[in-house]
Amino acid sequence: MCGIFGFLANHQRAVGQSAADLETGLRAIRHRGPDGTDQWVSRDGRVGLGHVRLSIIDIETGAQPMHSDDWRFTIIYNGEIYNYIELRAELGEGSFRTQSDTEVVLRAFERWGAKSITRLRGMFAIAIWDSLEQRLFLARDRFGIKPLYWAQSDAGLYFASEVKALLPFLRQRCVNRAALADYFTFQFCLGEKTLMDGVWQLPAAHYAMLSSGQSPSPRRYWEVHYDIDLDHTEHWFANRLKELLYDSVRVHLRADVEVGSYVSGGVDSSLLAALAREVRPNGAFKAFNGRFMDGIDFDESHYARALANERGMQLFVTDISEQDFVDHIGKVIWHLDQPAAGPGSFPQYMVSKEVGEHIKVVLGGQGGDEIFGGYARYLVAYFEQCIKGAIEGSLHNGNYVVTYESIIPNLETLRQYKPMLREFWASGLFGERDERYWRLVNRANTFGTIIAPEALDQRATFEEFKEIFWGSNVGKESYFDSMTHFDFKTLLPALLQVEDRMSMAHGVEARVPFLDHPLVEFAATIPAAVKFRGGELKRLLKAGFSDHLPAAIRDRKDKMGFPVPINLWLKRRGATRELLGDLFASEAARSRPYLSTAVSIDSVLDSQSTYGRNLWALLSLELWHRQFVD
Repeated sequence: MCGIFGFLANHQRAVGQSAADLETGLRAIRHRGPDGTDQWVSRDGRVGLGHVRLSIIDIETGAQPMHSDDWRFTIIYNGEIYNYIELRAELGEGSFRTQSDTEVVLRAFERWGAKSITRLRGMFAIAIWDSLEQRLFLARDRFGIKPLYWAQSDAGLYFASEVKALLPFLRQRCVNRAALADYFTFQFCLGEKTLMDGVWQLPAAHYAMLSSGQSPSPRRYWEVHYDIDLDHTEHWFANRLKELLYDSVRVHLRADVEVGSYVSGGVDSSLLAALAREVRPNGAFKAFNGRFMDGIDFDESHYARALANERGMQLFVTDISEQDFVDHIGKVIWHLDQPAAGPGSFPQYMVSKEVGEHIKVVLGGQGGDEIFGGYARYLVAYFEQCIKGAIEGSLHNGNYVVTYESIIPNLETLRQYKPMLREFWASGLFGERDERYWRLVNRANTFGTIIAPEALDQRATFEEFKEIFWGSNVGKESYFDSMTHFDFKTLLPALLQVEDRMSMAHGVEARVPFLDHPLVEFAATIPAAVKFRGGELKRLLKAGFSDHLPAAIRDRKDKMGFPVPINLWLKRRGATRELLGDLFASEAARSRPYLSTAVSIDSVLDSQSTYGRNLWALLSLELWHRQFVD
């Protein structure tokens, strides 16, 4: 529950100037640790490391920056290492000065160097200065749960937990055009890019080692390999999945404070909350849900209530209104650093606010959709393949994961996705798999003529998409594995950005038990025919844990994430309509180079469904541009 900021200057400089830079950067992320800041500057002023913290630090927990016994290494670190107990024993219990996992990371680096991060089980962003070798080590966890950004200025390299801490040190502020093309395509950026030109993110599962005057050259230290296991039965896979997920929940509950859970009403968060309650059956267990008072399509609290009643949880339901949106949307975008992954960040911000008033650590269900196949578009993609196979008479000749007959009972899931089907089948029917999935995830097609053609040059984005979709770590036989792998490498980091920023905005630490690398590595070996047989979303997860969930949650076919009634509010012509109208009518918005025409709210509303995201995408980008660029 903290944030980090630091720099490596190109040359020796005054310690006072270095201390001032640290104060500037730390001030921008103080919400991540409002209880205090600590910093260290090297004697020559070239290196500065700073840390904001959420709680009072003493000798038992270990203050940061932390130095090794000989002062060779100095560390700042944001995250949680869940196997710190086992690592302490391996490193020698008697050598430790504190009870903190920070010291575990530091001593592991002393012992094993850069390879130490492969032994860590958890979420982390790490910076370690080696005063002997005069090198800075940066590393990020396998999935990108904890953020780490960097920027190169005339003075040197700056890095931080959030982009906003780097803004004062940029040569200029402008939009990264390649990242903008990514954003209009997916509503997130690919690879190391951010929307801010000159600011980069260290990718998940990478580390970098650098000296003064150098920029990071990230090196991958972990990869998920889809080496399919054809030797075991579905029953064996289900049992092994139970063992691994239960163990992950167990270690994610290691904390000195109370741990609760988000409970959206879907399978993932509900299952994690149920397992957590099983691990900790005694005492109160707090669960948190958010709902909009705009109809049943935007209220899933009754599902959360069913779980809470069955498992003896204390459920807190946050009622979210249109006025909340008007009052808080600017803060949401500011905390996000850059818009990403749809409007779900707004209700998550509101629910996290409620969480922060009760507890400081909460479990979340991110990762379940990407690992076990929870998105409706997977069913859409296979539906097309089934039609193609039936027409060609090849449906029963090969190893089809889904057949025309088996998919029919699951098509009810697509009831709310008719606009997606219309757009998907408007062009390219029965094309190559990569082109068809690109069509499914490409949102740029729905903007019409609003976006300037030069801002929609998707050639580089498409090439990067194909490189990930056909990754060498994924077999080319399984359409399902290719689709879920792309989402795992791209959409999931964007969702984790939302998870981190919206929780940390209120001093809450969100933990994600599905993203435990032994579990992820195992899941990648499960055949698609087991995970997605018949086109049933999250089939193995629901079958393996059927006795842990109320039937209402287990059997539902209408889960849509966290839908936000923005388009309904706009049609009512109330406060939201006034907010967007004023924004888009302003001279600043009308002059954006990426727009070819002024945004007409009515024309955009007419071109999309109730759940369409185009206005959200344009609103988020405009608010971000005002706060971060202008």
